Amino acid sequence: MKISWRIWLLIIVLMLSLLFISPNFDKGIIIKNIEPNSTAFNAGLRQEMIITSVNGEKIDNLEDYTSVINSIFPSNDNKTRLTIATKDSQFIFLAESIPEITVSNIPKTKIKTGLDLSGGARALVRAEEKDLSYEELQDLISITNNRLNEFGIADISIKTVTDLSGNNFMLIEAAGATSKDLQQLLASQGKFEAKIGNETIFKGGSEDITYVARTGQQSGIYTCDTYQDGELCNFQFAISLSERAAERHAEVTSNLTIDTQNPQYLSQKLDLYIDDVLVDSLFIGRDLKGSSTTQISISGSGTGATREEAYSNAESSMKHLQTILITGSLPYKLEIIKIDSISPVLGREFAKNLIIFGFIVFFSISVIIFIIYRKIKITLAVILTMFSEAIITLGIAALINWNLDAPSIAGIIAGMGTGVNDQIVILSEATGKRGSLKERIKNALFIIIGAFLTIIAAMLPLFWAGAGLLKGFALTTIIGVSVGILVTRPAFSEIVKNILKDNQ
Repeated sequence: MKISWRIWLLIIVLMLSLLFISPNFDKGIIIKNIEPNSTAFNAGLRQEMIITSVNGEKIDNLEDYTSVINSIFPSNDNKTRLTIATKDSQFIFLAESIPEITVSNIPKTKIKTGLDLSGGARALVRAEEKDLSYEELQDLISITNNRLNEFGIADISIKTVTDLSGNNFMLIEAAGATSKDLQQLLASQGKFEAKIGNETIFKGGSEDITYVARTGQQSGIYTCDTYQDGELCNFQFAISLSERAAERHAEVTSNLTIDTQNPQYLSQKLDLYIDDVLVDSLFIGRDLKGSSTTQISISGSGTGATREEAYSNAESSMKHLQTILITGSLPYKLEIIKIDSISPVLGREFAKNLIIFGFIVFFSISVIIFIIYRKIKITLAVILTMFSEAIITLGIAALINWNLDAPSIAGIIAGMGTGVNDQIVILSEATGKRGSLKERIKNALFIIIGAFLTIIAAMLPLFWAGAGLLKGFALTTIIGVSVGILVTRPAFSEIVKNILKDNQ
């Protein structure tokens, strides 16, 4: 039997899709994020490196790494020699605590999962008092991305979305983050100013601040004490000022006097403001009078009902302040339109239920097709075509680097449902009595093309509706039905022709 070019096209596209998906059988864990200027970073470890062993212990997955690293650092402060081997190199360094890196299991395929499956936070954001142009929005996205990266949030996706009225928004998806993290970093513009009296000494951003300590002895929580009915923890970290900011400091402090009540300090404090709200006031040592110092210590605190809560709040406040000092203020005050948080546990449960549901659907459709047509070959043809459409759609999603979230998967299922409907149309026409087999299948394809154009017309507005939140559903549905009309429907019609001819 001669195989039609339509069937060959399906085979070729299917093989390419499997290549795009690329099943990954590598062992180890991948570094998703690493703290800049940390010991591990200075030793040479970087994002996307794959760790295969720690101190000679083989690492196959995240559970192995957690077990090994916890056994190396039980609870002491002694420096420990670490030998971390990656796929390409080996790094040896001394560490007092667990390396400041975020790791995860190596993805099994190139298919990227969205927050609904992997967990994290999603926010729909726009400028509060200004309708931004596309270029202005791209600048805002760049600055926001930098701020979230500095805060330590990995796997960030920030894109421009538009609603049907033409309003532009930012859609931010951050795996591993919480809605509180995003709200803290986005709800305020983050304008930082350090003032003595009414004089601004320095602002957040690289123009005035050349270095912010984030690890080691220059940064951390240094005291925790009972405070009223709860606990209070204090943090402190060092920063370096530019020469221009240091000169402003010298100029303003030269006019200050010594504080009569506290002779070791000057008469005014260094006041720290975020978005024009005073967050802390620091004493200025008398020896800094008229000094163009470039080294400043920033401090603050966090409170809580328990010591653990106070420590966590102080650490979060410190990290937030460090991020604003590094990145500077956002160019516009942002309004959060919608914010969601998805648990990774719920994501895994959702994925598991989705797979079970998929098998139930496949099985149910197979039984119904077999009951209707009483032919195992036709039933297998429908099942294989459904699988092919799903695999090709996933392959295209992997190729364009699309995050598969719940709406996207719903779109794949909708595309497969449309595919089954089209295949039934082909079978109904092909088993009819009017005209030749070729003409009957041609009529079926004509009906299918009409349905395809109707679906595309319905999906295109949905692609932009809801400020992009339904874009995944629309996109994967469009991909699925397009794959069907261009690849799988023509191939399926050829397969049906061959089956019916063999049975005549």
